[in-house]
Amino acid sequence: MNAVYLAPSVISADFGNLQADLAQAEKGGADLLHVDIMDGHFVPNITFGPAIVARIKSLTKLPLDVHLMISHPRKYAAAFAKAGAANITFHVESEDDTSATISEIKKLGCHVGLSVKPKTPLSAICAHLNQLDRVLVMTVEPGFGGQKFMPDMLPKVEEARAWRKEGNFKYDIEVDGGLDKETIEPSVRAGAEVIVAGTAVFGRPDIGQAIREMRETALAALKG
Repeated sequence: MNAVYLAPSVISADFGNLQADLAQAEKGGADLLHVDIMDGHFVPNITFGPAIVARIKSLTKLPLDVHLMISHPRKYAAAFAKAGAANITFHVESEDDTSATISEIKKLGCHVGLSVKPKTPLSAICAHLNQLDRVLVMTVEPGFGGQKFMPDMLPKVEEARAWRKEGNFKYDIEVDGGLDKETIEPSVRAGAEVIVAGTAVFGRPDIGQAIREMRETALAALKG
């Protein structure tokens, strides 16, 4: 990979003004939209289901990067694929069989990602690396927006990059949680390529400017 892709997190958008927020993100240069799905069981919070994802899809041309923070991703994968997900990432800590869930998502025609919580070693996904399109390293505890970035997760990013090179794997590396203009630089230097940003984008008065500033910082980190 030789670029950085910015994925504003829709959970931080103004749902009373969603169409305008998404339009600003698209016009501002976002590469994809990150959509967090929480079930109130795997994580303590609840967000929304396939119907809202389909509505989001109807409002944008950007690909949807759907992140299932739910206990049974295999059960609901088809509904989110039908709703318009381009990529479906789920957690290795979920209750469903990991290999079977990966296969199910691929059969649905979606790219597939696998994520680990901060306390889970990256080695938990080793057996599946050749099947993945994306590895998501959580840089906060999943379940709530606005948390502080955990820099001690960056060795996982470096590890994912090293494994990819050693094994000639094809996945990209995503980071999610507490990303802003300050934390994007060390993340990119560690090997992150897909940057999820919530309040750092949708919490700003000028969404497009926020995206442009983050991209400039990321590209500078790549060059440096």
